[in-house]
Amino acid sequence: MINSFRVFWSWFWFRPVLRGSIFIVLFILVGWLGLEIAVTFTPLPKGLEEPGQVSSLITDRTGRPLRLQRVAGNKFFQPASLQECGPVFIQATLSAEDKRFWRHNGVDWIGFARVLKEIIWHGRVMSGGSTITQQLIKNSETPRRPRNIRTKIIEILQARKLERNWSKECILEAYLNRIDYGNLCRGAGTAAAFYFDKPLRRLSPAEAALLSGLPNAPTRLNPHRHIVKAQERQHKILRRMANNGWLSSGQVSRALSEPIVLHKKGRAFAAAHFVDLIQKRRKVVRNVRSTLDRSLNSFAKEMLRGQLHLLDKKNASNGSVVIIENQTGNVLALVGSRDYFDRQSGQVNGALAARSAGSIFKPFTYLLALEKGWTPASMLADIPVDFPTATGVFRPVNYDRRFRGPVLLREALANSLNVPAVKLLDQIGGATVLHSSLRRLGFSTLESSATHYGLGLTIGNSEARLLELTNAYATLARLGEHRPVRLLQSDPSGVEQVFEPEPAWLIADILSDDSARSASFGWRSALSFPFRVACKTGTSSEFRDNWAIGYTPEFTVGVWVGNFDGSPMQRVSGVSGAAPVMHSLMMELHRRFGTGWFKRPKGIEQVIIDPISGLRHPDGKAEWFIAGSVPPMETTGARDGNGRIFLPQEYAIWWKEAQDHLRDRTVITGEATSLARIVTPQPGTVVYLDPDLPASSRQLPLRVSSGAAIWKSQTLECVNVSNGFVAQLEPGRHELVAMTEGGKLRTWVKVIEE
Repeated sequence: MINSFRVFWSWFWFRPVLRGSIFIVLFILVGWLGLEIAVTFTPLPKGLEEPGQVSSLITDRTGRPLRLQRVAGNKFFQPASLQECGPVFIQATLSAEDKRFWRHNGVDWIGFARVLKEIIWHGRVMSGGSTITQQLIKNSETPRRPRNIRTKIIEILQARKLERNWSKECILEAYLNRIDYGNLCRGAGTAAAFYFDKPLRRLSPAEAALLSGLPNAPTRLNPHRHIVKAQERQHKILRRMANNGWLSSGQVSRALSEPIVLHKKGRAFAAAHFVDLIQKRRKVVRNVRSTLDRSLNSFAKEMLRGQLHLLDKKNASNGSVVIIENQTGNVLALVGSRDYFDRQSGQVNGALAARSAGSIFKPFTYLLALEKGWTPASMLADIPVDFPTATGVFRPVNYDRRFRGPVLLREALANSLNVPAVKLLDQIGGATVLHSSLRRLGFSTLESSATHYGLGLTIGNSEARLLELTNAYATLARLGEHRPVRLLQSDPSGVEQVFEPEPAWLIADILSDDSARSASFGWRSALSFPFRVACKTGTSSEFRDNWAIGYTPEFTVGVWVGNFDGSPMQRVSGVSGAAPVMHSLMMELHRRFGTGWFKRPKGIEQVIIDPISGLRHPDGKAEWFIAGSVPPMETTGARDGNGRIFLPQEYAIWWKEAQDHLRDRTVITGEATSLARIVTPQPGTVVYLDPDLPASSRQLPLRVSSGAAIWKSQTLECVNVSNGFVAQLEPGRHELVAMTEGGKLRTWVKVIEE
């Protein structure tokens, strides 16, 4: 046995080739075993199990991006699956970084040999040589290791171990979602959206090659600044794709000549005020789809900017717009200011700002009256009236200082008359009734008690927010159904019936009646449409704020125009300021989606009435009524021998001074008293200068009950005009004296111009 071993050893020892081969094999086996043991005991970077925080993406209702949120490291990150990357981009990436990725086991030994040669000759690493697996390891290390031989060996061991534990697909997907593509883009999907506004699967070979080359040097190859350098690398990658058999020569030629069109707007930042509102009200931690229509919102912004440009010389600097889809409560558009990036006040959200309401609450007063039995044909007395308050006498006046005598409810609302609205609110229960109703509709600005506002609540002595106001009118458009506004598709939607449908239908009919409002607004104002739209405007005192609201069954549009600092505009009313924007938006909604009109409820009927008395008359005009509220037929004693309608005694003073067509068609029952007294203004009268509609001169009629009088004042100019004396109003407290045959009569007024 021993001799045999000696013979074998002698034979083996004198054959150097064989001996060398065996030693090499043993060396390789030992080395491989040592490598595998080292791989087994080498820990993987902890960062591999921490993919990082994902940016939350807020999109519009169609999925178009509105805003992507930054995450840790001040970067943007939206992950993409390997399937979403598409084969072209994957091939471009492998050509750029690791063409043998699918064949090696974490280490490309050919590339490693090249790096080893560079280390020997230059003493440092001159080129990459790292596989995608190794790069993933490197990017997952925190903190980063120094770039030396020891680090390279550790990365090799970790790459080998990662390839044991993860599939090739998982490794490639993780790499594509962690690599830096410059401009704060983490991950390929984020980069494709930023540079090309496309998903990865839709990139052309030229675009894919350009994008895949950026991780090599994101700053130096930034295509927005160094497009030539970026294209040099792109061309190199395209040729590699051809050499790898992934592109034909024709495809390469087309890709090399294809112009690179970068997404100029960069990262989406649309509907800024709307997104800010979402983030204020919701904690967005994942991708969410909002209710907004991005293209419609852009159109609304341009319409607002265009109108404000026309009003620049009238000190109208800002505005806001809200569009609501009525049946869902979805906010389709919300523009908070003229320019979000304006340094002074651009980020103020005008849709949420509390602004003076003007006469925009009036329709709700009339709606409550209709619910209590009043009708569109109810006669209202538009004559001087005084209401005692704790601070003095409140005497409302109309926008033009005129009184129209008997007016039907339809005309009073359509022409936005102040006096009938205040008197009507007083007769249906006062400010408490309206205040309670408005609070139920969600107005957060009415924090004080109803007595604080008084009857002036209906003509605008309070504040409102455009978003809440638009949704309140959307409740009218839903015929009394109130829904909360929805900003996200996932927001809940509840319904509460706050008004009866029949009165709400009548309000819509009145607010869409061009004929009824023509006396104040004319036939060709911004409130006139080729289809039916219910409209209402409002203007606060001194023209500080103006509003325009329009609605159909499908949509409600609200517009505010004014200045965030509260400075007055130069006679810009709701009709001339906000209404043109509302008109343009309603026309666009009609063009894009179509609009209809409300189906008449079953409980509504039509009869013929007299246009002055509101009583049924065969020679009058048609009017709608809720069943059971139809007025009686006019009796034979309702007119004098000349066919004039008898009016109650309360109209006597007005009738004596009136200079319109109603004076020839009406007559007073009985006679006015002959005892001289001051009729207007009563002592303590508070006059609010209300510019709700097109303004006229600031004149207050001065009247006594009988006889003639000469009026004087030390602080106001009293002028004798064709139908008697008037005072030219100025803010402040003023005493007036009426010189009559019976002596001097004194009174005083307080004029407020907010």
